[in-house]
Amino acid sequence: MAVDPSPNSSAGGEQAAPKPPFKDPKKKKDEKKEEDLSEEDLAFKQQLELYVERVQDADPGVQKFALESMRKEIRTATSSMTSVPKPLKFLRPHYGTLKAYFETMLDSDLKKYLADILSVLALTMSAEGERESLKYRLLGSEEDIGSWGHEYVRNLAGEISQEFAKRQYDDMPLDALMELVQQIVAFHMKHNAEPEAVDLLMEVEDLDLLIEHVDATNYKRACLYLTSSSSYLPSPDDVLALDIAYTIYMKFEDYASALRIALFIDNIQYVKQVYTSTEDLLLKKQFSYIIARHGLALELDDDIAADDDDKEALQDIVNNVKLGEGYLTLARDVEVMEPKSPEDIYKAHLIDGRASASSSLDSARQNLAATFVNAFVNAGFGQDKLMTVPSESTSGGSSGSWLFKNKEHGKASAAASLGMILLWDVDNGLAQIDKYLHSNDNHVVAGALLGVGIVNCGVKNDCDPALALLIDFVNKEDTIIRIGAILGLGIAYAGSHKDELKVRLSLILGDPKTPLEVLVFSAITLGLVYVGSCNEEIAQSIIFALMDRSDTELNEPLIRLLPVALGLLYLGKQDSVEATAEVSKTFNEKIRKYCDVTLLSLAYAGTGNVLKVQKLLGICAQHLDKGETHQGPAVLGIALIAMAEELGLDMAIRSLEHLLQYGEQNIRRAVPLALGILCISNPKVNVMDTLSRLSHDTDGDVSMAAIISLGLIGAGTNNARIAGMLRNLSSYYYKEAGHLFCVRIAQGLVHLGKGLLTLSPYHSDRFLLSPMALAGLVTVLHACLDMKSIILGKYHYLLYVLVLAMQPRMLMTVDETLKPLSVPVRVGQAVDVVGQAGRPKTITGFQTHSTPVLLAAGERAELATEKYIPLTRVLEGFVILRENPDYRDDH
Repeated sequence: MAVDPSPNSSAGGEQAAPKPPFKDPKKKKDEKKEEDLSEEDLAFKQQLELYVERVQDADPGVQKFALESMRKEIRTATSSMTSVPKPLKFLRPHYGTLKAYFETMLDSDLKKYLADILSVLALTMSAEGERESLKYRLLGSEEDIGSWGHEYVRNLAGEISQEFAKRQYDDMPLDALMELVQQIVAFHMKHNAEPEAVDLLMEVEDLDLLIEHVDATNYKRACLYLTSSSSYLPSPDDVLALDIAYTIYMKFEDYASALRIALFIDNIQYVKQVYTSTEDLLLKKQFSYIIARHGLALELDDDIAADDDDKEALQDIVNNVKLGEGYLTLARDVEVMEPKSPEDIYKAHLIDGRASASSSLDSARQNLAATFVNAFVNAGFGQDKLMTVPSESTSGGSSGSWLFKNKEHGKASAAASLGMILLWDVDNGLAQIDKYLHSNDNHVVAGALLGVGIVNCGVKNDCDPALALLIDFVNKEDTIIRIGAILGLGIAYAGSHKDELKVRLSLILGDPKTPLEVLVFSAITLGLVYVGSCNEEIAQSIIFALMDRSDTELNEPLIRLLPVALGLLYLGKQDSVEATAEVSKTFNEKIRKYCDVTLLSLAYAGTGNVLKVQKLLGICAQHLDKGETHQGPAVLGIALIAMAEELGLDMAIRSLEHLLQYGEQNIRRAVPLALGILCISNPKVNVMDTLSRLSHDTDGDVSMAAIISLGLIGAGTNNARIAGMLRNLSSYYYKEAGHLFCVRIAQGLVHLGKGLLTLSPYHSDRFLLSPMALAGLVTVLHACLDMKSIILGKYHYLLYVLVLAMQPRMLMTVDETLKPLSVPVRVGQAVDVVGQAGRPKTITGFQTHSTPVLLAAGERAELATEKYIPLTRVLEGFVILRENPDYRDDH
């Protein structure tokens, strides 16, 4: 626009004017500028200068005409990206004149008129930080703010936030500002600039205004911006933003989204409110599916469903009773029902030479590894080739024979693996495990007890079979049987806050005669059952148990799980941990720092709190004497806190790279595990390469941790590249029993549930974090910090705690009678559309499949048909579809 329309006029002008040799260079410059303008621009400029003079005329009529003309010019002017609109450009030299004249005017409508114009001129003219545009706006007439254009409104919004902070600091009145804010928010919401409206309201600390300004067309985008910005807001603003989003969703009856937010801020009142605010039974069933996936133990009352049959139906869904059925439906659809043996996973024939010979050896450790591989691969399928083979002649035929190929505590894991294979199938599972409960071998009984717990994992039942079966074994004589029963209860009732367990296990914690291992497992079980509950009584019991330990006991490797148990009580609860953390500073110096760091990292797990990450990085930066162990949990803590959102996750991966290069040995041992939890069930190529490099590290602990982490990042993905790496590692470490065991575990994890399961604790488009799943992962990772004495020692059955995080990574669509219904869906990489204009596509590079389908990490699904309406916006897990009444079939 500033380009000259008639090129010859200016060129001709220059040639015509002969250049006098003597002239003040400044004047010359001015003249040159005049000459550059085209004739119409020149005329326009003189016209505007005339208006400026006329504004200062004594006659109000003349003034009024001049102001109106000036205003019309400013409004109709257009600007390109790179140039200022012409009227503003030509009026720049007169800004000072007009300002000075404005001060001398008497109060009148004309003065307000001039104030409006000055406010717009200040857009390009005022000095930085003067906030003149806002000053004149407040003095001007109260007319529509949007008529001066978008850029003007945005500039005002920026000035308001500065002015607000200053006025708040000086305790000055804010009413005039807030009126202006109302106008600006209304303008932004009309013009699809929801993020800008939300930002302004956050600056002036009045998000409640948003609720009256959203409408049915823009509430989704406003709420999306609120929820995604909440992970970058300091506390308590983050909860406030989510609260507003919840209110807006409820206002527009988007109940499923409101429920997700209620679960995110862990507010049971809100959850019940979502249920009671609708009469639609199908919707309530959908809510129940979301709650079941999240793992919340919710007892439905009569307010939620008045009719008993309805209530029972809903409670069944919340209790996850149908999870196993849905999972098997998916397995049949994908055609992977055929049981697999560990040999099918190892694929020894693909490895050349020496390793294939060693893999056929029948050693106890190899068999133990095969037990785990078999359990992970056939998890939830109800059949395998080692444990559930139909017996030939005698009743305990061949399944017994595999059991007895294991030594002592190996038998415990073998018996427990039956629970994993029959996962989520309570009736059938208990029937099959029952025969081992009457064995003469204590290890087998212990394994069977643990198996009972595993079968009941995540599935609640009215008659509490696990509690009935296991509670009597808790106080038996034999240590291993007690551990089996206690850990079984922990897995079966994770997150359920069962009072009977608190009473029973607190007695064990308080008994000075309790053996250390029983004590540790009792604490872990209480941590799992009361995860994130901030229960003071249990915290007290664990603290006293920790204080009463002698020095020799504090040197035991298992002791590191006591602080973890304490931390689980405060998982993700942020500040609530502070009182307990203060108490932990009084512990024996051997465990004091370890406890402090573990509590901090678990309390802020999944919050993305940058300050805490910095604090933990500071701990990792210290170079300490030998024997200090608290840096390991600090490294894990960085990963646990930063896994909350994508940006923090990438930054954490980079920070961990630095720790690898500069950190001490005990830090390097924890880095692979931290990478494993950051990308769990999400094999990112850069992390895969780092772990592959570390799996050949000279330090045995580092390489073992890296091997296990390869299994974690590939868990349930069947990732061919990781499977290949692990096969090569199995031939590389064919003489090292410990490493080989880790390789086998990792191979089992990669093929978890034949590729149908995930270990990721996140669900609902990576928005919700399931506390039970995270608790299971944290427990296993902390055990892996001392691989040699715990996982490779006699506590390998701790690996079964991973079952808490196992979930089918499926989308299962069901009809109104909850029977599976096959519909076409598009599955593709999820795209972040927060704050984008228009209606951008939410997925990219999609393929169309019929449900049930598998969703990999970072994928999203959407229906490819108009025939049905899903009852929830996020298509994951079980989704109920309702027929669309407006649907017309074209054919």
